[in-house]
Amino acid sequence: MSLSSNSEKKQHIFIVDDEATNLKVAENVLRNYFQLTLLTSGKELLQIIRRTKPDLLLLDIEMPSMSGFEVIEKMKQDQQLQDIPVIFLTAKNDVESELRGLTLGALDYINKPFSPPLLLKRIQHYLAMVEQKKELQAFNKNLNNMVREKTETILQLQYAILSTIANLVEFRDVNTGGHIERTQHYLSVLLKAMKEQGTYAEEVSTWKIPLLIQSAQLHDVGKIAISDTILKKEGRLTPEETEIMMKHTSFGAEIIRKISISAYGTEFLNYAEILAQHHHEKWDGTGYPNKLKGTDIPLPGRIMAIADVYDALVSTRPYKKPFTHEEASKIIIEGSGTHFDPTLVEVFKSVADKFQEEKETTLLDFI
Repeated sequence: MSLSSNSEKKQHIFIVDDEATNLKVAENVLRNYFQLTLLTSGKELLQIIRRTKPDLLLLDIEMPSMSGFEVIEKMKQDQQLQDIPVIFLTAKNDVESELRGLTLGALDYINKPFSPPLLLKRIQHYLAMVEQKKELQAFNKNLNNMVREKTETILQLQYAILSTIANLVEFRDVNTGGHIERTQHYLSVLLKAMKEQGTYAEEVSTWKIPLLIQSAQLHDVGKIAISDTILKKEGRLTPEETEIMMKHTSFGAEIIRKISISAYGTEFLNYAEILAQHHHEKWDGTGYPNKLKGTDIPLPGRIMAIADVYDALVSTRPYKKPFTHEEASKIIIEGSGTHFDPTLVEVFKSVADKFQEEKETTLLDFI
């Protein structure tokens, strides 16, 4: 094996041929232009190629012990070696051999004996192609990174704007301070338990859970369309006022639909629309706004119903004092099969203590 001693910036070519004369001819033609490694067998090549990967491999086909075909087959099966470009050197001139080599992944054939000018020109041509491919791959990678970063920036801005809208709604509704953050947390507790217990596993596996939890901040966004005289009323609402208040679910879904028309990344908003529209539906069909029953109520809405009602029960309202955790839990459990999905109530029972423990804490990281 011999190496050229010229600049390290030169592209590196391995030449494998069992005939010393062929190696010498190739070296004389190429040594002023490339860094060369000359080898006499496929076995010798495979021993060093993982340590030093060439920019191009010139590989003789007819060699003792291991043919060029066998060498390239081994290389293509090795993830570390499969992308190294290979040109076959051969004295053969039959279509079958050429087709086999190209099928195995060779770039081309160079016939022996070499024509020095043609050998140099073809190698320069293929190395230029390899470099262009590398540059294109690097460009595509950088472009993908730029697009990903830009998309992330847009999504973060959208989430910030939507979060601000949700907080404005909560600021107007002075009776439900902290409701958004708490219900997001309760939702995350339920979803994590559902995943661990395999509850509705087939459907849940298709969800992007962090987006679903984040979208819960918009479940009451429809209250922005409710007048202050109703929203800030101290005391119980009249039946007429209650009827108007109940419309916040439909108002919320419509607001989110309008936002989604011009927004980028609408999956987040798809979840938000479901939660806004359906978090007041009841399992027995007596809820609102659509009076859906049982599994006709979208599953995210059924989960949100438990988180929403629990927080309402344990929170202070102008018309009531807060229930204790035990009282609120009892009400939810007794609502199994009427207000709430019985399967989800079982999940709630298994994690009810976490609702109490985490009422004032930050949201769980859901993985």
